Amino acid sequence: MFGCGFATIGFKVSNNLCWLLMNSGIKVFAPASVGNVAVGFDIMGFALEKPGDEIIVRFSDKPGLRITRITGVKGSLSYELEKNTAGFAALQLLRHLGEERRGIELEIHKKLPIGSGLGSSAASAVAGVMAINELLKRPLEKRELLPFALEGEKLASGDIHAENVAPSMMGGMVLIRDNETLDFHRLPTPRGIYATVVHPHVEILTKDAHNILSDTVPLKKFIQQSANLGAFIIGMYNSDIGLIGRSLQDVIIEPQRAGLIPYFREVKEAVLKAGALGCSISGAGPSIFALSANSLVAEEVGEQMERIYRNANIEHELYYSPINQEGAIKF
Repeated sequence: MFGCGFATIGFKVSNNLCWLLMNSGIKVFAPASVGNVAVGFDIMGFALEKPGDEIIVRFSDKPGLRITRITGVKGSLSYELEKNTAGFAALQLLRHLGEERRGIELEIHKKLPIGSGLGSSAASAVAGVMAINELLKRPLEKRELLPFALEGEKLASGDIHAENVAPSMMGGMVLIRDNETLDFHRLPTPRGIYATVVHPHVEILTKDAHNILSDTVPLKKFIQQSANLGAFIIGMYNSDIGLIGRSLQDVIIEPQRAGLIPYFREVKEAVLKAGALGCSISGAGPSIFALSANSLVAEEVGEQMERIYRNANIEHELYYSPINQEGAIKF
């Protein structure tokens, strides 16, 4: 076995070839995700096609995992494995495989804004574990990587929530029945469904978004929310666009958090008038998502979102995407 981690089978590997194999690296992309999806607080999410995070890994002659480069975040992420979502998740996988002493370099290219409500930490964790798995010739199946990605997400959020990690890894619209056992299920997506997401450049502290929530829910609201969630799932299975639109109403979480996001109510009113099926907060915000029956409506919805934030002189990004069915991929 050579230092670059490749065995010979009846031939000699030259130093130049070994160097090439060590330094070319493997690149993985993990997409952003929309959590909660209005009616599924902490239990439902879906993947977008973009934006997302990219991670490059390669073998090294120096033992152990090291983060060698981070781009896109202007120094706001740590190079220490124990303090970095991607690095910590990757390290947990290596320990599970008994490969923690294997020399590996990891580059993180953050193309997903931090604190956006688009599953930034989940995407980093997913990309980290998938990149390591690909570099080591896939010792685990994709689904088996989820517990290690969740460890990275826990480092960032302080708890285990799979509604961003699971869709970012596996793709699709995902329902989490139980986080501890990772009992999750992909919902079918009707043809043509398109998402529009706006990310206004305003800061919402995660602790504020959590602390504002009440621990008690009125029975009437619980019944209504349960009915909306059940009807949404039926609508997805039956490709009933009308039912999906009638069901995308969050009567519990959104009313409590809406005030944290500038112009949220104006955006929601405008995009519903433009034909969106539904509109709500992505994760803890400040991003706002809308689902539409097709890409043409999604574009009109995006124009309305941009108009409001442009008139308010609030910088923002706008994303259009079908439901990403692949999740994390190797380039």
